[in-house]
Amino acid sequence: MKILVYGIGAMGSIYASLMSDAGNDVFVVDKWKEHIKRIQESGLKVHGASGNRITKQLKSFYSVPQNETFELIIIATKASGVENASFELKNCIQKNTIILSIQNGLGSSEKLTKHIPEKNILLGVADGFGASIVSPGEIHHNAMKLIRIGEINGGQSIRLKKVLNLFLDAGFNSKIYENINQLIWEKFICNVTFSAPCTVYNCNIGQLMKTKDLWKVALGCTQEAYDIALRKNIPLSFENPIEYVTDFGSKMPNAKPSMLLDHESKRKSEIDFINGKVAEIGNDLDMPTPYNLMLSE
Repeated sequence: MKILVYGIGAMGSIYASLMSDAGNDVFVVDKWKEHIKRIQESGLKVHGASGNRITKQLKSFYSVPQNETFELIIIATKASGVENASFELKNCIQKNTIILSIQNGLGSSEKLTKHIPEKNILLGVADGFGASIVSPGEIHHNAMKLIRIGEINGGQSIRLKKVLNLFLDAGFNSKIYENINQLIWEKFICNVTFSAPCTVYNCNIGQLMKTKDLWKVALGCTQEAYDIALRKNIPLSFENPIEYVTDFGSKMPNAKPSMLLDHESKRKSEIDFINGKVAEIGNDLDMPTPYNLMLSE
């Protein structure tokens, strides 16, 4: 399959590397010039959960190549980069081009549909899946649990199965879900719990959970996001959000949320799409969100 991965930070690099090594024709685009230059010169080096490899056959660019069309485009930017990605990609999207967008937080689908037809879009959720940038051209793959994919408006489709098989053949554990938006909200509640608290208090997940006062703040964030989901009639698979996020966090005590990693690397974070989004929606619904508001200001 001819694939474009737009945004090859840590996660995008994993998608590109594994899919290329599985025999797909993979193009990658990123504005980080040093990263792209290193990939062009020496290949993309990945080590960790998915094995150790150097992928040299990637076709690497600083911007979307003109006069190229793709069967699948994976948008793997931070949530803040989705709107710009959709604008840059709009001219290479054909009737049957599949767009798969995988981000943390809420609001990405609304940004996508400003420039890309909704009928082309699939959404993804990376669950228990982490990676970090070691240096330009080098990525460490921390964990690899599950990639969940679904139609933006729910249901099943032939193209979903096609993308599922692509991920499976490349070595990912992946599943189709009829209601992907439920899963986006469930991951969102976990992100809200750990992202800003770990970043503000400069700690990993285990340290946050072991420190009583900090964990109280984090769970305050959890409850606010959960209450908003109930108000918006979002179907969830759990009724006790505290138990849910506690179980989630206990499985990765040494992990650092990507927001903290961004802060440490002086990169723009996704806080506006995570804790800031709780405060934004709460304001729209006239629901107080003091914990998330405090951490996102």
